[in-house]
Amino acid sequence: MILKNLNIDKSWTLFLDRDGVINKKLENDYVKHWVQFEFLENVLVALKTFNTFFGKIVVVTNQQGIGKGYYRTEDLELIHKNMLYELTYAGGRIDKVYYSPHLESANHPTRKPGTGMALQAKQDFPEIDFSKSIIVGDSISDMEFGRALGMKTIFISDESIINEKIDINYRSLMELADALIN
Repeated sequence: MILKNLNIDKSWTLFLDRDGVINKKLENDYVKHWVQFEFLENVLVALKTFNTFFGKIVVVTNQQGIGKGYYRTEDLELIHKNMLYELTYAGGRIDKVYYSPHLESANHPTRKPGTGMALQAKQDFPEIDFSKSIIVGDSISDMEFGRALGMKTIFISDESIINEKIDINYRSLMELADALIN
């Protein structure tokens, strides 16, 4: 799949995973407080660029640390409030953040690869067309989430991963933004 051939315009929706895509992922830990949240390099610039191309931009993030009792819903909501503030200040936009606090073992429909968060987004924004949507993530469960809904899938990793669930590999959101521009 070549990104340019998709003819991306404002009728498209961009779904983004959070940890490892927008912010630095903490190995064997969770971002539990705003002071631990660190935007990945050039993410704010990339998100500003995405405004030009996508009608809706939403975040879908598994947050089982809440279910494990490592942090509270209020802590996560403060992290997201601050993330959105910083992003808006830099000229970017995220229309809504969806999260699933459920444990992986619960197999809850909102937890990726389950599609519940996307269905919530579609309820909030009826104009979302999954066939004109892209999921960007750093795990195969993100790709499975997208595939289940007929989305295009973009995998973020320093390594090029070959998997039938991945349409395109990029090293970062900035690399994706550059591919949209050029």
